[in-house]
Amino acid sequence: MSELLPKIQAFADRAAQLEERLAEPGVAANPSEFAKVAKELAGLRPAASAAAEYAKVLSDLAGAQAMLGDGDAELRELAKTEIGELEPRRVELEQQIRLLLIPRDENDEKNAILEIRAGTGGTEAALFAYDLFRMYGRYAERRGWKVEPLSLSESESGGVKEVIAAVSGDLVFQRLKHERGVHRVQRVPATESQGRIHTSTVTVAVLPEAEEVDIQINPADLRIDVFRSSGPGGQSVNTTDSAVRVTHLPTGVVVQCQDEKSQLKNKTKAMKVLRARLLEAEQERAAGERATERRSQVGTGGRSEKIRTYNFPQSRITDHRAGVTVHQLEAVLAGDLDDLLDQVHTQINAP
Repeated sequence: MSELLPKIQAFADRAAQLEERLAEPGVAANPSEFAKVAKELAGLRPAASAAAEYAKVLSDLAGAQAMLGDGDAELRELAKTEIGELEPRRVELEQQIRLLLIPRDENDEKNAILEIRAGTGGTEAALFAYDLFRMYGRYAERRGWKVEPLSLSESESGGVKEVIAAVSGDLVFQRLKHERGVHRVQRVPATESQGRIHTSTVTVAVLPEAEEVDIQINPADLRIDVFRSSGPGGQSVNTTDSAVRVTHLPTGVVVQCQDEKSQLKNKTKAMKVLRARLLEAEQERAAGERATERRSQVGTGGRSEKIRTYNFPQSRITDHRAGVTVHQLEAVLAGDLDDLLDQVHTQINAP
């Protein structure tokens, strides 16, 4: 759609201005100013490149469509061939441009704390929570991100009751922020002898990771308890008091970590999660929101509160907020999330 061109052209014009600024002697001689301009330019280059290619594709399409009215049959066939090649690229570029036009969130470039919890559905919910954690892990591998588990509570069935992980890399929060909410699964459990479809839920929260400079925590505001770690079924993980529970007294936020054998490492991980939760709360207050973002993200975990449904019998995934449906369930669970996420981001942020 040609109405996208003026919008994206503004990015291209700004990029051209920045290119000229970088060539100015005063900017080149000032390292901090040069770095600032170069960083903004780097962020605009994808949009500038898309604008240039999109303009060319539209121009070539207009020329080819004009040739369809030519009396020469050979030219008409040539035009049809060219249109057949240009149309898919036009659609692809328009999707790319819509993503580029989405306003940036101040947290987009941050790493993220990913929290996945089994909701309604017992054993099946715990198994699907594990499936989702594995899905995000595979997606992280595709994007070159690093996933560091911070806390893991396994179920006896092989699933997980809760898993909290730090995900670091390029634009992690931007890509994952719309994953927060209730994910509903419809499938026949392995233990179901009569082939009945069961519905279960898993809650997902995605928090921007906070650096120490973002959130200052007064040590006097913390209560730190240590205790012995334990695994599923009460099995002892180790025989020392290495597990750590950190309570932020002013807010009542509690974080617990027991994955590491080292008490210090568990405390470090717990503080990372605590900072993320306090940053989230601070940003909510700044935005004037009454309820915590965590509660708005995951609700109560009931079957009726859902952002997305994974229907295994029909190999279908439906995102209810964006009105997007894809029939590639296996591929998505294997980490091929980009197409689904692009569609969700575009629809949710559409003007």
